[in-house]
Amino acid sequence: MPEGPKNVSVYDFCSNSSTIDGLQFLEDVTSNADEVQRRVLAEILSRSANVEYLQRHGLNGHTDDPETFKKVVPVVTYEDLKPDIDRIANGDTSPILCSQPISEFLTSSGTSGGERKLMPTIEEELERRSLFYSLLMPVLNQFVPGLDKGKGMYFLFIKSEAKTPAGLVARPVLTSYYKSSHFKNRPYDPYTNYTSPNETILCPDSYQSMYSQLLCGLYQNTQVLRVGAVFASGFIRAIKFLEKHWLFLSNDIRTGTLDPKITDPSVREAVMKILEPNPKLADFIEAECGKDSWSGIITRLWPNTKYIDVIVTGTMSQYIPTLEYYSNSLPLVCTMYASSECYFGLNLNPLCKPSDVSYTLIPTMCYYEFLPVNRKNGFNESFSKPVSLNENENQDLVDLVDVKLGQEYELVVTTYAGLYRYRVGDILRVAGFKNKAPQFNFVCRKNVVLSIDSDKTDEVELQNAVKNAANHLLSFDASLTEYTSHADSSTIPGHYVLYWEINLSRETPIPPSVFEDCCFTVEESLNSVYRQGRVSDKSIGPLEIKIVENGTFDKLMDYALGQGASINQYKTPRCVKYAPIVELLDSRVVANHFSPKCPKWAPGHKQWCTEN
Repeated sequence: MPEGPKNVSVYDFCSNSSTIDGLQFLEDVTSNADEVQRRVLAEILSRSANVEYLQRHGLNGHTDDPETFKKVVPVVTYEDLKPDIDRIANGDTSPILCSQPISEFLTSSGTSGGERKLMPTIEEELERRSLFYSLLMPVLNQFVPGLDKGKGMYFLFIKSEAKTPAGLVARPVLTSYYKSSHFKNRPYDPYTNYTSPNETILCPDSYQSMYSQLLCGLYQNTQVLRVGAVFASGFIRAIKFLEKHWLFLSNDIRTGTLDPKITDPSVREAVMKILEPNPKLADFIEAECGKDSWSGIITRLWPNTKYIDVIVTGTMSQYIPTLEYYSNSLPLVCTMYASSECYFGLNLNPLCKPSDVSYTLIPTMCYYEFLPVNRKNGFNESFSKPVSLNENENQDLVDLVDVKLGQEYELVVTTYAGLYRYRVGDILRVAGFKNKAPQFNFVCRKNVVLSIDSDKTDEVELQNAVKNAANHLLSFDASLTEYTSHADSSTIPGHYVLYWEINLSRETPIPPSVFEDCCFTVEESLNSVYRQGRVSDKSIGPLEIKIVENGTFDKLMDYALGQGASINQYKTPRCVKYAPIVELLDSRVVANHFSPKCPKWAPGHKQWCTEN
């Protein structure tokens, strides 16, 4: 067995490290994954030996004993931690979860009680994330040489932030990173050499930010070697924005001026440092954008582009056909797997097909455990909602190096920022190994039925929203017989579709305005991440209810039984994705209605707004 690294740490090489250093780091930590993981857990527990949470559970200073840790510290969900997190949010500065001060909260796209989950973080985590980003380029350089000869056109945005009653900032993890000195004052790195000036990324106005980033990307079109956004849905929204505004953008390039709608002074100043009159480029843009077909528009406008860097795993896979249409089937690269809780893994084979993407979990980022998952098979495949585990189930978890090829697991993490044996809610499948470190396919987010962008709507939430909306039918002696849903990504932005089968007790038709009220009530009942996507981010379109013929859901059951489902186990799926089923439902639609307005939304949690 080769000798392990003496002190493999997230600080072992700086963020501008060379390709060789980065690859050697990955080789070291994956070759010695078990040793690194033991050290990471010991480091976390030694720092946190005196925190209230671990004392409460009786760890009693056993900081170098993984078995005692696993015996006395329970596997938990967010609901278990919420009372402690609320104490921190309300101003308790004692070491409840972490010995280091909580610097801010990172708001998760997952929700609790309709509000974003709050993940505590510490200053040191920014350094850890910066190191993680610095590993991306060494990996990509092996597959796509010459990226240091040009720029990346990435559409990056900040989102709204709020403050807890104690004054701690609560914001998404990427907003936190983009606003940090690690990003704003980053040293030159070919992976972060973007066409977008920082000022355009940090502009809080989404229209001005998108317009100015597209303008800078178009102006530097021949320098662009890679394009991307965080999610596939966000990149497609940028292309759709271009479809609507290319005449204005080309005019700015032609004249070397900036549209007066861009009023942010820092954005105007940053863009005007780049922009000069270029009539020839403007003619080229107008000629390409003015053609009937936008097939391959990315490679037409940015001819040196080598790949698209976006997340297309999980629910984002629904956007793959659209990306292929716009890009002439450029490689779709998924580089990393991360969440608000922690950054986890890298794709060490970035040019693989989206269906083959696997992430190698980096052993230095946190301490990993894995809860084996057994899924129901068949038409109604599902996962149970995360709950706390009993003592026997706590012992079922396996360590990073002990997972089995082909097995599915739920990810459980212990982090430097104060999460201990926390159920992330992601389901992963072991696809292979890099030395001793496993590589995982992302299977799905546990219990999520609908998602368009960063929103995650589960079955219970959807059921409650539909129940609230169906109350509008009662005054017409009508009731909702059955329903299902679909995330429709054929429109940009995508939107939720509900298929409703109605039972009418009288012949009087229900006015369309009533169904519009139903749409609006569903939206008002959904979580704050969904409502922010509708109101602020404009990443989700108005919800649609499609009324289907009576007997439609009987036809749906017949189809399922014809595909081998058991009649004894069949229940109506609350979300459908399979194209033949969507086609069956659409073929029986008799009317459709959209939400007439946006739901209410404001930054922060409802109780903060009330308290303030």
